[in-house]
Amino acid sequence: MMSSKLVVALVGLGVLVSSVQAQELTGTLKKIKDTGTITLGVRDSSIPFAYLDDKQSYQGYSIDLCLKAATAIQKQLGMTALNVKMVPVTSATRVPLIANGTIDLSCDSATNNADRQKVVSFAPTMFVTANRILAKKSSNIKTLDDLKGKTIVSTSGTSNLKQITILNGERNLGMNILAAKDHAEAFLMVETGRAVAFVMDDILLASLAASSRAPNDYAITTEALSVEPYGIIERKDDPAFKAAVDGALTSLYKSGAVNDIYAKWFLKPIPPKGVNLNVPMSPQLKAAFAHPTDSSDPAVYAVVPEAQKQSLKKK
Repeated sequence: MMSSKLVVALVGLGVLVSSVQAQELTGTLKKIKDTGTITLGVRDSSIPFAYLDDKQSYQGYSIDLCLKAATAIQKQLGMTALNVKMVPVTSATRVPLIANGTIDLSCDSATNNADRQKVVSFAPTMFVTANRILAKKSSNIKTLDDLKGKTIVSTSGTSNLKQITILNGERNLGMNILAAKDHAEAFLMVETGRAVAFVMDDILLASLAASSRAPNDYAITTEALSVEPYGIIERKDDPAFKAAVDGALTSLYKSGAVNDIYAKWFLKPIPPKGVNLNVPMSPQLKAAFAHPTDSSDPAVYAVVPEAQKQSLKKK
């Protein structure tokens, strides 16, 4: 029979271990544990990734993924409850707000690229898209060269705006490039004739057109200007937090549980208008889910490696 002194000693040791574990928490995990809150950056019009519905509630594919990560973090920290706070961000403000600690994750439609990886980190890729051009069909815009000398728009703070500005100079196109505050404003500029075209990721263009008053008025070019992997933005140099988020999403992806979340937002009617985007999962995204990666290299996503193709066939 265990003596009372040994019981006391073991209890004391347990308290000591718990205390040490609490002290070992650093960075974002410690902040979440101490405050009981995780703060997510969300968007107003990044359909279907993160947006406001007709009830002024934030929802979307990226938000659902972030909530899965939040639940896993709550379990890891042994918390009985976790408050989820949502803070609106834009393409221009999300990285600074991550860096200064205002938000813990940016749950929207952020392209993972080498420049951004210098200041923030990314969770494993959650979507693969391409930079294309949306215009009214009546404009007969088929390629980038068709925009020579015309007024176009992209969203402030995006890699798309940076890319089109570079291409404008390299190809001597003489375009007048406008910067909108968000995707909704950029689309409105094309809708009202203030710009001939909107350069942005194809999935966002398709979502905005499908949700517009006259969806059939718009066309998206088949010409792709770049391949764009999307990822949830994380704070840089916080390895424990990144491991927690990445581990949760990697498990979600490799188990196949992400398929239902994907179908909810891309293959079924979504609020507020009940529009079905009907965008099947691409081979590139299937490969990224089968072999999760936070790589910013577009070449990783442009072609599905043969080994990954064989792996996907077996699933």
